[in-house]
Amino acid sequence: MLSQEEIQTALKSVKYPGYSRDIVSFGLVKDISAANGAVSVTMQLTSPNPEAAQQIKIESERVLKNLSGVNHVHVEVRQPAAGQAAPTNPFANQNKVSGVKRIIAIASGKGGVGKSTCSVNLACALTHLGAKVGLLDCDIYGPSIPLMMGVHEKPTVNAAERLVPPANHGVKVMSIGLLVTDDQPVIWRGPMITKTIQQFLLAVEWGELDFLLVDLPPGTGDAQLSLCQTVPLDGGVIISTPQEASLGVVRKGIAMFRKVNVPILGIVENMSYFTTPNGERVEIFGHGGGKDEAARQKVPFLGEVPIFTEIREGGDRGMPIVVSTPNHVAGKAFIQIAETLRKNLNVD
Repeated sequence: MLSQEEIQTALKSVKYPGYSRDIVSFGLVKDISAANGAVSVTMQLTSPNPEAAQQIKIESERVLKNLSGVNHVHVEVRQPAAGQAAPTNPFANQNKVSGVKRIIAIASGKGGVGKSTCSVNLACALTHLGAKVGLLDCDIYGPSIPLMMGVHEKPTVNAAERLVPPANHGVKVMSIGLLVTDDQPVIWRGPMITKTIQQFLLAVEWGELDFLLVDLPPGTGDAQLSLCQTVPLDGGVIISTPQEASLGVVRKGIAMFRKVNVPILGIVENMSYFTTPNGERVEIFGHGGGKDEAARQKVPFLGEVPIFTEIREGGDRGMPIVVSTPNHVAGKAFIQIAETLRKNLNVD
């Protein structure tokens, strides 16, 4: 007999019309039952759009009828009345970013794990693989992306009064660090952070992008929730180091994404090991913690990145190691992670 998990997995192939995300990760599937070859599914949409509902119903029925042993399918798609929306749904007020195919959040439970370093190198690695990439720095209090990407010019404003992000190494970059002076602190409360992130997403001329990577600050606060509620995310990548102190808060980050129906694309283990000049491998922060945690959480393990002085030096001079020496062990690690990420997202 078919399990609910098998039915849910089949429904993950049904995309919400106009989006690259599926109806399951959007949290639209509310009830599944199966018995004696009959499958019944109930969905709740937040939009009163009848065309979207009909398309979802037809595609879902088609997918379910193709399952082995299924001879009867009933799909009910419920919608709010015109002019209404489910206010408790975090996706009710989301907007797509024009021209951007996929938005991926790069997150960590705690600071100091090299999340921004991973963000810039993954952005450059995806560009190295031929993708059009943007990188948004959502760390309002401690923006480091402009330094690491070697971007120092301010954004310009086009005729439509939209910010045009500067670019370097083939990556378009936006950060609060490009709008304030180096020594000027940002002392804002939550609502200001929320408004700024919304503007960086929706009032910036990102153009045509295959990926927009969003570098989040550590934790599960205003910036993370604002991002999840402003735009539909295709997933989150969690950066960790091998030791338990880092992995303990990784679980909180994963739990936050799951609460708002954002798929976890995988875990990256940064600072995985150090190689001494004589070739000895030293595991400063322990071994295999990221891979073990990915298995516990039932999410993909995207790869491990070793510690090398060249990674830090590249960040300090605005030349990520993927750009300066892609054949370096660390450069290859980031490119491999980018390739795995594309594969997991079914990107050619």
